[in-house]
Amino acid sequence: MADVGVRPARRADAAAVADIQVRAWRQAYRDILPAAALDEITSADAMKVWRERWAEAASTPPSPRHRLLVAVASDLVVGFAAHGPAEDPDHDPAHTAELLTLLVDPLHGRAGHGSRLLAATVDLLREDGVTTLISWVFEDDKVLRTFLGSSGWAPDGTARTLDMGEPVRQIRLHTDIAPE
Repeated sequence: MADVGVRPARRADAAAVADIQVRAWRQAYRDILPAAALDEITSADAMKVWRERWAEAASTPPSPRHRLLVAVASDLVVGFAAHGPAEDPDHDPAHTAELLTLLVDPLHGRAGHGSRLLAATVDLLREDGVTTLISWVFEDDKVLRTFLGSSGWAPDGTARTLDMGEPVRQIRLHTDIAPE
C-alpha cells in the first residue's frame, strides 16, 4: 500500500490544491451549478486566483485557528481540507468551527483520503476546544451529504440561496465533535 497521510499544507502545495479544487468542482458540480458559473470559477483566470489564495492560506492564514490540510499519497497531494472559526452569527466561534471545504482529487477518490482529512480536522479542532463543526453544502450535492452523513453530520434546518446566475440552494450541516 502507498504511503498515505495528512499534513499541514505548505505554500508549495498551492498549485496542487488549486488543480484538485478545479478538477473536483468540474466533476462534482457539473449537474449542480449553472454551467456559466462553473466555467467562471474553474477558468484559467480563476485558477491563478485560487493558487494565490491557497498559497496565502498555507503560509499566512487569517488566524491560528484557520488551517489548510493536505492528504498525501506517496508524497503526491491528492486532497485537501480547510477550516476556520465559524462566522455565522448564531454560532460562537470559540466553540464552533466551519469546515470550509473538503475535496479529493477525482483521480484518487474512494481511497480513504476524505475520511483521513475529516479525522485530522476533527482532531485539531478538539485540541482548540471546539465542540461543534458546521459546513455549508449544496443541497443537491448528494455525494458530500452522504459522506458527511455517514460521519454523523445532519442538517440543522438553516439554508441560504446563492445567486450564481440562477438561484442555488445550500444547507448547513452540523456535527458534535466534543470528546466523549
